[in-house]
Amino acid sequence: MSPDEYCQQKAAASGSSFYYSFLFLPNEKRRAITALYAFCREVDDIVDDCSDEQVARTKLAWWRKEVQAMQQNAPTHPVTTALLPHMQIYQLDHAHLIAIIDGMEMDLNQNRYLDFIGLQKYCWHAAGVVGILSASIFGIKKPQTKQFAERLGLAFQLTNIIRDVGEDARKGRIYLPVNELQQFFVPASDILNARHTPAFEALMQFQYERAQKTYEEAFALLPAEDRRAQRTGLIMAAIYRALLEEIKADQFQVLKQRISLTPIRKLWLAWITYIRG
Repeated sequence: MSPDEYCQQKAAASGSSFYYSFLFLPNEKRRAITALYAFCREVDDIVDDCSDEQVARTKLAWWRKEVQAMQQNAPTHPVTTALLPHMQIYQLDHAHLIAIIDGMEMDLNQNRYLDFIGLQKYCWHAAGVVGILSASIFGIKKPQTKQFAERLGLAFQLTNIIRDVGEDARKGRIYLPVNELQQFFVPASDILNARHTPAFEALMQFQYERAQKTYEEAFALLPAEDRRAQRTGLIMAAIYRALLEEIKADQFQVLKQRISLTPIRKLWLAWITYIRG
């Protein structure tokens, strides 16, 4: 199996909404973004799948060394081997790959955030920096497009947090800021014990509105000159916003289930957004 085939399998197996947006890219860009996505999946899966914290830290440390090896043109893993040729072509920063690993390590260091400012820092590492790297692959003419990509990454991560409240709680993590739980009178025990209450719905409505506002802020930052090149990001946004609406329509029943869109609906949203440009 070639490094590109390995990355393709990694991306397809995840079932992520992002995978559907990659389908409309030219071959070289699709190979590049698939390799980047596979890198993100590799380091993210470490924290999710390792029950032993020390093992997870050791594996993340290995990936830090692997990024350094890639800088010296000596990668050893299929993902970094596939990603290497695209680093210079699209002017991708190795420091951003390290920042992604830092974000995964944050999950080992803390499982609560006191306020939205602290959560935003985590979101930058987990998604904002990924947005910047992705936008660089898609094509950038105006520097402001990186601000668009970073803000869009934040919107994606806020959507993930809303979708995964119950799943994260079962891992002992609550990403909803502590001061916002207090503001809406939702004790952490309600989330950890999957108690869906009117107060919880009000809290989630607040999270939903902030996520939607963040999407709008991102779109406002996208220069017209880069809109066509950034269509892949807009496809992702269309799928994720549809997911948000689905979660809201289901009255934020996310504590005991993971709400998702069907593959055919994701593909349809991807196609219609691509056609509309």
